[in-house]
Amino acid sequence: MKDYEKLLGCTRRAVENFKMIDEGDKIAVGISGGKDSLVLTSALAGLRKILPVKFEVYGITLDLGFEGADFSRINDYCESIDVPYTVVKTNISNVVFDIRREKNPCALCAKMRRGALAREAAAIGCRKLALGHHKDDVVDTFMLNLIHGGRLSTFEPVTYLSRSKITVIRPLIYLREYETRNFAKSNSLPVVKSLCPADGGTERASMKETLDMLDFRHRGIRGQIFGAIERSGIDGWHECRRAKKERE
Repeated sequence: MKDYEKLLGCTRRAVENFKMIDEGDKIAVGISGGKDSLVLTSALAGLRKILPVKFEVYGITLDLGFEGADFSRINDYCESIDVPYTVVKTNISNVVFDIRREKNPCALCAKMRRGALAREAAAIGCRKLALGHHKDDVVDTFMLNLIHGGRLSTFEPVTYLSRSKITVIRPLIYLREYETRNFAKSNSLPVVKSLCPADGGTERASMKETLDMLDFRHRGIRGQIFGAIERSGIDGWHECRRAKKERE
């Protein structure tokens, strides 16, 4: 695979810095069908061969209920890299768009998807759930919370969900979005186009555009914001500094 060594290097660094994987872990990967979740699945499948701890990887896709969804190519891909795969049918699209008729559907949809993934992960014996959030997502979430919520926060690299007793890990946090896009394209990963009617028209998409414009005038601004998050110690990011000190 093209750029496979870089992918494994970045994900391994995240896993080791934040102690994401332990001996004997069973890890469920939330595979939406997008490029990021497929790249994450590929990375974890590869890390099984090089990390000093032994762990298992399982793929889970939520069928949100949109007409025309086809995950057969993802199933074939998971078989090719020895990752057991299952598709779970849900009524999330019906609840969000037909029953609740949410004007800003992403928050409710994300909450329902996390809950459904956590339940399915627990049902198949997994106590960890890997999600495909990358470095750009870290920065975008920070800026959304700052501008719309008036708070300094983003998602944690490792999050324990006390209700479901599932630990969420995000091994792609050191990869830029363009890197996941390039890897998916150059390695012909079976990306499934999103059928969500809100795709591309969200506050998150608008924030991406804003940061892209800022980056055009102030080159490297995403990296500067990401570095500030790391140095700040907010939301679990202090673990990165602690891991570095332990290595020294």
